[in-house]
Amino acid sequence: MALPKYISPEEYLRMERGSQEKHEYFRGEIFAMTGASREHNLIAQNVSRHLGNQLDDYPCEIYQSDMRVKIPTSDLYTYPDVVVVCGTPEFEDTKLDTLLNPVVIIEILSSSTEKYDRGRKALYYRRIASLQEYILVAQDSVQVEHYRRQENQWGITDIMSLDAQLILSSIGCSINLSDIYKKVKSKSE
Repeated sequence: MALPKYISPEEYLRMERGSQEKHEYFRGEIFAMTGASREHNLIAQNVSRHLGNQLDDYPCEIYQSDMRVKIPTSDLYTYPDVVVVCGTPEFEDTKLDTLLNPVVIIEILSSSTEKYDRGRKALYYRRIASLQEYILVAQDSVQVEHYRRQENQWGITDIMSLDAQLILSSIGCSINLSDIYKKVKSKSE
């Protein structure tokens, strides 16, 4: 399907809501999203399951890859791999499919997305007022980069051991890296 050179956010949402495939939107352009690897899917499932178990009795919701997030300051619509929202979720409209107030976003890196997820997308995510933590998880090695909002700046912690823990203080959860990478064979093993 040939896509127009520029489309409005409203046109994008209309098209996206009727599409079989998922697309990101950035400043009038649409970008098709590709499928995910076995490792990517295992990591996303592991993270979602462990967070879900810990947040079961709390007013938080976890979405995995199908919840669109809008970053108003950049005109970006994207689909993070895992999103956590606590309290009352805020949506762009009554369709309830475009989240505005994530607290935690987790992206699983691949060779095709790593530069974007670490660069421009990370910068835009960190401008979301509600976002407290942004996590990048490598799928080809044991490595988790944990960005945490600290007053008016962001700090980063690298975690590179299966014996270590990812502590998400904004939602009161922790996950062992051995649980994140359960059943995943990394190239560094």
